Amino acid sequence: MPPHPVQRATALAAAVVATFTVAPPAQAQPTDALARYEELSREAERLHQDHLKAQDDLGARRAELDKARADLAAATRTGVDARTEQERFRGRVDLLTEASYEGARFGTLSAFLVSTSQQDFLNRLSALDVLAADSGEALRLMSTAVDAAAQAEATAADAERRAAAAAGEATRLVDDLAAREQAMDAQVATARAQYRSLSAPQKATLASPGDTSAVAVPAGAAGAALEFALAQRGKPYVFGSNGPDSWDCSSLTQAAYRAAGVAIPRTTYTQATVGRAVPRNQVQPGDLIIYYAGQSHVAMAVDGVRAVHASTEGVPVRIADIDSIGPISTIRRVVS
Repeated sequence: MPPHPVQRATALAAAVVATFTVAPPAQAQPTDALARYEELSREAERLHQDHLKAQDDLGARRAELDKARADLAAATRTGVDARTEQERFRGRVDLLTEASYEGARFGTLSAFLVSTSQQDFLNRLSALDVLAADSGEALRLMSTAVDAAAQAEATAADAERRAAAAAGEATRLVDDLAAREQAMDAQVATARAQYRSLSAPQKATLASPGDTSAVAVPAGAAGAALEFALAQRGKPYVFGSNGPDSWDCSSLTQAAYRAAGVAIPRTTYTQATVGRAVPRNQVQPGDLIIYYAGQSHVAMAVDGVRAVHASTEGVPVRIADIDSIGPISTIRRVVS
């Protein structure tokens, strides 16, 4: 018997946690506690971004499923209508065929022989022509209905196939989403436990607001986005938060550009594909800076050396040196 979906999700979650959670040292020294917390937080953030992506993937598959089902319903209705038309014209064709057969005995010669006058002869010929024209039109209409019915059936079959595939993929992604959520929750709990173990001075170091001075921003959408992000300085980081009182890294940058009238995706992975890439020595205010090989963190450039970002829990939104945040994966210019 195949495993229950909850069992599959639990097993997958265990595998994800085993893959991404770094085992704690046997005895962590106080001087290592802060670094340990930062390491655990990065892993939690990565799993959080994975969870967001899984939600996006599931939403896309469900949209595909809804469209396939709508296409199937429409094709089925079209097929029924086409079959109805086909049967209607089939009856007409049958009647005209029967009439044509009877009229075949009275061709041109017969019409001439039985006509009582020249006008009667012309009337009989005209009737034969009309009968032939009606028969031809009925055959054309029936043929069109037959073709429409066949096309509708093919379309319905394709929609049914797409619906089945989308349903199967959605089911798989539901299990995957549940597993990733469990893994994320476990990693976040581990990071938070590590935070609680920090000393008061270490927590104070993390909670430092950094540079809160006024910053001039350029004109345009990039400047407006940067202005929004800078206005969030001092607000807390919370895993999965979408504002306005707390943020995670990618929700901050998404909201900043939304405030500037520019739509960008929610996850760091998709934000790493927006706009165009620029080299480190050409970074400008408003550029998105994506960090780590897994592209699990994002910040927004303030200028050529500083960036504002939502770092991790216990750390408020603040300005940091661009290169101190982590290894840069890519820099994206959202608007020119």
